[in-house]
Amino acid sequence: MTLVWILLGLGTAVLLISYGCYRLACYVPARKEIPEDVIEIPEGEIYEPYREKMENWIRQARKLPQKDVEITSFDGLKLRGKFYEFAPGAPVEIMFHGYRGSAERDMSGGVERCFQVRRSALVVEQRCSRGSEGNTITFGINEYRDCLEWVDFTIDYLGEDIKIILTGISMGASTVMLAAGQKLPSNVIGILADCGYTSAKEIMYHVMRKMKLPPKLCYPLVKLGARIFGRFDLDGDSPKEAMKRCTLPVIFYHGETDDFVPCDMSRKMFAAYQGKKALVTIPDAGHGLSYPVDPERYLQTLREFFGPEASAK
Repeated sequence: MTLVWILLGLGTAVLLISYGCYRLACYVPARKEIPEDVIEIPEGEIYEPYREKMENWIRQARKLPQKDVEITSFDGLKLRGKFYEFAPGAPVEIMFHGYRGSAERDMSGGVERCFQVRRSALVVEQRCSRGSEGNTITFGINEYRDCLEWVDFTIDYLGEDIKIILTGISMGASTVMLAAGQKLPSNVIGILADCGYTSAKEIMYHVMRKMKLPPKLCYPLVKLGARIFGRFDLDGDSPKEAMKRCTLPVIFYHGETDDFVPCDMSRKMFAAYQGKKALVTIPDAGHGLSYPVDPERYLQTLREFFGPEASAK
């Protein structure tokens, strides 16, 4: 009986620890939309030099004509976004923000940048974000399925001839890369992946090492918690593997001084993909800062890569 109690105690301890790991890594409490007088940008010293620029982008976007849109996910969540039309029939970027972020915060310059290249923007609030339902972040595993739903919605909403580019930053980039590994409608003409990670496992290993935690011990507990309490498999697929199946043009952006998602992760995915591709690394740009640091180069390389057919005439 003593052995049974020991095993039961160990099992309970593992279960409790895995639940704690799930709460830390994946769980998000209900998040309300921020008040209109509040402007939210990412936290951290690296963002302070660009605060004024980011805040101005947000103010400008708030003043633009926009339409609230909504879909229902495969698992019954209400997911919301905002559509900004550059011109009727203009190609549209469907834009996905990062981990624990929000559309406005992470894509602060996204609408402005889309308009610069003569595209409309559909800026999505991912599951668990402001205005969208859900409590579990799945690092792209379920989010990419939401992306596929947004593609179908956009075609229904804007017409069967609409051209679509899937755009994401950080976890949003990994989300659109996972989607790019699936069969997509011919309306989708390309992928823009800004500072995405190669896999949930590799980014978690990187973060755990930064936190002085043993990844080989901690990751299985996070994975167990995700499986039991989040009902998803962290190792179900990876952006790097999805790139091996992708057939669409992909342009990668990454800041060379990114210490949250290392620039080498984009280099690995660039190497894994064998189709039309480009890799643009921005010196002195931290996580998610490639466009704020060097908007001129970002826009130039983007126009050159996709060409005039991806812009309104």
